[in-house]
Amino acid sequence: MFRSRRGAALDRSAAHRIVKAAARRAGLPDAVSAHWLRHAHASHSLDHGAPLHVLQASLGHGSLSTTTRYVHARPGDGSAKYLPE
Repeated sequence: MFRSRRGAALDRSAAHRIVKAAARRAGLPDAVSAHWLRHAHASHSLDHGAPLHVLQASLGHGSLSTTTRYVHARPGDGSAKYLPE
């Protein structure tokens, strides 16, 4: 997805170093990482109605069960809100 200055694809360790350095410069917590951003993207996409199969394809997951790890119950969530009143 991202390219180096020479046009080659960035490997995981290069992306990790770039994100960590940018987070430090921005004063963000040490927990910020490339994976943290990927997780945030997945969580926000789901929160805004992205279908699981679309997110699965976007993230390159071979299994839907991997994608469902990003699904978290939020306060106030419950199956009752989907029942007719």
